[in-house]
Amino acid sequence: MSAQTTQHVTFAKPDEVRSFANGRLELLHVDGSAIGRLVLEPGWRWSNDVKPGAGTQLCEAPHFQYHVAGVLRIAMADGTTFDAGPGDVTSLPAGHDAWVVGDEPVVVVDWFGASEYAK
Repeated sequence: MSAQTTQHVTFAKPDEVRSFANGRLELLHVDGSAIGRLVLEPGWRWSNDVKPGAGTQLCEAPHFQYHVAGVLRIAMADGTTFDAGPGDVTSLPAGHDAWVVGDEPVVVVDWFGASEYAK
């Protein structure tokens, strides 16, 4: 952001909302960048809910995310699997699947990859 420009935006009034099976993306545009908040409901899984539209075996979008709520299980193409929860930060290269664990919605703020999600 330029030192000459002040911006104040809020996810309470996103610039764009993209809904998809079991979730939504709320998108903010800030000084030429996009920041997304993903809300993924229990039962959401990338390979079930996004893969048919993406046309790829795994998610090919890299992500840089801060995990606000819920537990997201992430499975990388190399077989590495881990859970990410509140307070965690993940940097994910292309080639992963992910799904909500438990009964609580997952909320993540994504600084990289969000603008192309669910287009």
